[in-house]
Amino acid sequence: MSALPTLAALTADLAAGRISSARLVDEALARIEDPAGEGARTYRLTYGAAARATAAASDALRATGQAMGPLAGLPISIKDLFDVAGEVTLAGSVALVDNPPAIADAPIVRRLRAAGAVIIGRTNMVEFAYSGLGLNPHYGTPGNPFDHARVPGGSSSGAGTSVAYGMAAAAIGTDTGGSVRIPAAFCGLAGFKPTQSRITRAGAVPLSTSLDSIGPLAASVECCALVDAVLAGEEPAPLALLPLAGLRFAVPSGFLLEGLAPVVATAFGRALKRLADAGAHIVEAPMAVLERALEINRIGGIAGPEAFAWHRALLARSGGRYDSRVRSRLEASAGVSAADYITGLELRAARIAEFDQATLPYDAVLAPTVAIPPPRQDELIGDADYLRINGQVLRNPAIVNLLDRCALTLPIQAPGELPVGLMLVGERGGDRRLLAVGKAVEAGLAS
Repeated sequence: MSALPTLAALTADLAAGRISSARLVDEALARIEDPAGEGARTYRLTYGAAARATAAASDALRATGQAMGPLAGLPISIKDLFDVAGEVTLAGSVALVDNPPAIADAPIVRRLRAAGAVIIGRTNMVEFAYSGLGLNPHYGTPGNPFDHARVPGGSSSGAGTSVAYGMAAAAIGTDTGGSVRIPAAFCGLAGFKPTQSRITRAGAVPLSTSLDSIGPLAASVECCALVDAVLAGEEPAPLALLPLAGLRFAVPSGFLLEGLAPVVATAFGRALKRLADAGAHIVEAPMAVLERALEINRIGGIAGPEAFAWHRALLARSGGRYDSRVRSRLEASAGVSAADYITGLELRAARIAEFDQATLPYDAVLAPTVAIPPPRQDELIGDADYLRINGQVLRNPAIVNLLDRCALTLPIQAPGELPVGLMLVGERGGDRRLLAVGKAVEAGLAS
């Protein structure tokens, strides 16, 4: 993969007249429409005419010298679970085709438009966002940009490939157990999962009301920070400039480092060495609270029963339309008792408080984003293999949602290697601080 342009570089080119929004959109649409490419599997729906009209209007406004929004003229994709006025929100499924159209844009869509973004289309996803692999039997599965035979990661599969293939400058996904960070890591991108309360989830089809969050996938940390600010309704501002030397990072021993594929272990170890050589303090920390948090899943979990509660009536009415693997995972939570669910919520609150204390001395917690590289699609034919590998992929990122943290993934593979992500976990509510730390790490790894 060649280096992708950052949002700042594209905005500078637009401001200098070296490129136009119309050209950016035309080039993105050409890649989407290329029959030899992955566009048909990356997007469920594109807004060709509307995107071209918005781009032309953006160019005309820029020509007058008027102030432009922070995303003015840039093609941005949105995951297929966000409401767009006048359209049925399908969430990667065919089970919702009989639903009425949305009466209004989701708030994050309104914020993107107000920032000048050109919404170029709805990206494909795992049906109802319920897997980390990226497979979709209804609309196809986009091939991984490093190896088309491999999965792109999920559930925001098309979000990742839309950016990696140059079909969008940035993408908006959702993350319940890693669904922004996994496709970002598998597609060689930066991806950011904010603290859940940071960005409104109104107008988005839920998976888990306790764990869902909304975040960007893009070429760099600064790109993610810009889009995150827009999504949060904030005025974008430069990230704080932090020296890498002196930053303190915890690397938890235990399950986050177990069973790493050789390419992941090599890339992770190499990244830690570079950070240490640049003056960062890397501390191995037991953090047994992470192991204790897994007890929540052993008694039934939180995402599963919340998802089943939302889907119960739809499954009874249209269960035959579901991806059978998504349906079976949803129905597996039907037997979780109310008592176990409530106990899970109580345990979660306790583990969040414990993890908050355990991480106080550190600027971020580091771990591989995913323990394995993107698996081949032919490895996922059997249901048992699918479930096993899906669990491997979700294991590391999902603990972050359970503990309500913000987290960032950065690509750390060497040229010629399969993609590997480095995950940085920040404090609850410390989103901008984590992004600034991530920018320092990104610069240190690139030097």
